[in-house]
Amino acid sequence: MRKTFARVSILFTIALSAVSAERLFAREAHFPSNEDLRHTRTLSQPRLSPDAQSVLIQIADTTADGGRTHLWLVDIKQNAARQLTYSPASDKRGEHNGEWTPDGNTILFLAKRGEHTQLYRLPMEGGEARPFDLKIEPGVDASREPDALPPDGTKAPQKPEQVEIDVERFFISPDGKWIAIIAHDPQTPGEKKQETDKADAQWVDHDKHGARLYLLDPDTGKLTKTELAPNVESVAWNKQSDRILAIAEAPNNADDLGPAKSAWMLKVSDPDHPEAIKQILPSVAQATWSEDGKHIYFLAQAEQDTPPGYNDLYELAPADGSLKNHSRTYRGSIGHEGPISAGGKVLQSVQNGTQVSFARFDGGSSEVFRFDTQVVTNMNTNNRQNGWVWIGTSSTKPQTLFFSEKLGHTAHALNTPSALPDKWADAPSQLVQWQNEGQTVEGLLYLPPQAKDRKVPLIVDVHGGPTGAWEDSYSPLIAFLLGHGWAVLRPNPRGSTGYGASFAAANKNDLGGADYRDIISGVDAVIAHYPIDPNKLALMGYSYGGEMAAFVEGKTDRFKAIVSGAPVIDQYSEYGTESSSWYDRWFYGKPWDNAAEAWRQSPLSGAGHAKTPFLLLQGDSDTTDPLGQSVEMYRALRQMGVPVDLVRYPREDHGPLAGGIFGNPNSEPWHGFDARQRMVKLFEKAFSQ
Repeated sequence: MRKTFARVSILFTIALSAVSAERLFAREAHFPSNEDLRHTRTLSQPRLSPDAQSVLIQIADTTADGGRTHLWLVDIKQNAARQLTYSPASDKRGEHNGEWTPDGNTILFLAKRGEHTQLYRLPMEGGEARPFDLKIEPGVDASREPDALPPDGTKAPQKPEQVEIDVERFFISPDGKWIAIIAHDPQTPGEKKQETDKADAQWVDHDKHGARLYLLDPDTGKLTKTELAPNVESVAWNKQSDRILAIAEAPNNADDLGPAKSAWMLKVSDPDHPEAIKQILPSVAQATWSEDGKHIYFLAQAEQDTPPGYNDLYELAPADGSLKNHSRTYRGSIGHEGPISAGGKVLQSVQNGTQVSFARFDGGSSEVFRFDTQVVTNMNTNNRQNGWVWIGTSSTKPQTLFFSEKLGHTAHALNTPSALPDKWADAPSQLVQWQNEGQTVEGLLYLPPQAKDRKVPLIVDVHGGPTGAWEDSYSPLIAFLLGHGWAVLRPNPRGSTGYGASFAAANKNDLGGADYRDIISGVDAVIAHYPIDPNKLALMGYSYGGEMAAFVEGKTDRFKAIVSGAPVIDQYSEYGTESSSWYDRWFYGKPWDNAAEAWRQSPLSGAGHAKTPFLLLQGDSDTTDPLGQSVEMYRALRQMGVPVDLVRYPREDHGPLAGGIFGNPNSEPWHGFDARQRMVKLFEKAFSQ
């Protein structure tokens, strides 16, 4: 399954803060070294204060410092930032998910400073952050089942012991009187003893544990369990603070059979009787209320036949059950951030080509806002909507926090901590277009300074997904590669988002077909119009990009070296071992029903034609594209006599390894560095021949 990479740029681009002048210009601008990419920070989750005077923001430490996140406070008027939270050595993740209480007097956040992830409150007038004491009597205890092991000879029922919960998410009501909390069923003392005694057989898809919804009274600390069934994923409060809209996923991998989400209405006064909202589609993602509480806006699978996760923006009127699609005719793609109700209309993240912005939707019409940067994410406002904050970035502008009193008005960049050890040289993008088989295809081209007076090698970087896209945002990996004198092309072939539903669906049952030809035609186009050395070409990709890299291995010998990260190699074996198969099933159906199609779309089918030196980068803990896929390709190429290397990274899952390679802060201090080092050695050897 590759849908983890639907939003490629989030996983493949670095989120860099604005930097202080004295450090930014510490020395002459230079392209970053491999070590420099271990010293970048990221910004996320800005939250505007109720009085619109401050911004709470989450900032990640550098990889070299452990990659933990902390909360910072930015004073808008003074344009100055200070760190609010600090982590003990035992907390490997740091403080995260910070939110203001509606009165602005307290900040709530999550942190694991002991055995459990707890909900903390930090008073703004001063003092230490203190956790809520949240304990429940578990409704599920596998150790008390009649056939539980080891056998328990106790006949008399025992009173359940209260157990502390781990908070996964929380949502504050607009009036501040309630906090909705999502927590997974905790491990009971009996279950912990089972684990110690190794009575720990796992009955697949029969786990009774799940993520449940609770209501917390922050004044009294009382925790009330609701009767919503697991697994609850998200919650949206109406502005009146008397109703909750909850989204739940059916338990035990039901989504492997198809969309399996449900929406529920819960009255705070009656938490024991949730009501199903049957008009909301089972593919629902994020949802929110209109300001008057009479409408619900939500994202769900597009009406047109598109890959799973390609969404439309819908509006539901619960009173009469009427449903409206706001984005049916939208020419770009709906983004992955949830809708925001504002002024009787709805704002939604949108992608148009390589640009990401926000648009105001009203019925069948839409208005895209213009911003100072090519990519805008993390839009946020407060309950009064008397200010807006977001994170903006472009190919030459590291990720920056912006504030505006009104959308569409002048925006101000806000200072946040330094993100770069020094001033890095700019790596400006060029939007390039080419024609192939009746399609207009786009990509981003980056040229090094050496291209001014000679032809340079080209690295083609293929995005993941395949339902993803390269966005025109800042990327430290691009600057790193340009520093070696290599140009980079990032194509958006058929199957990419940002170009409408038909384009996103154009590679159905054709993986490695027309999308491969789109990429190759793009290579020809840039060779024809830019100073590219046609004899010095290399290709790389991660996730579906890694799968495409493997397709390329068996289809052409034009490239001198290929790097494949976490690929799919054999659609048969991957389908049966990945975490979920629903996404892949849309492309080619069940492999046993469509054997020829599945094999045709397996890179392994072309291994007999392989010639190009090949490097595989794979996380050991990857459940999206499991380790066995890379092992299959390694074995095939090795037996074919092709120069091939497989590098495995312990503890790494799919997304985190990608982030580390591409320059995002990561808790693994050296994996990204190691992968980049191996890539450079492979390319240098290839281009020197």
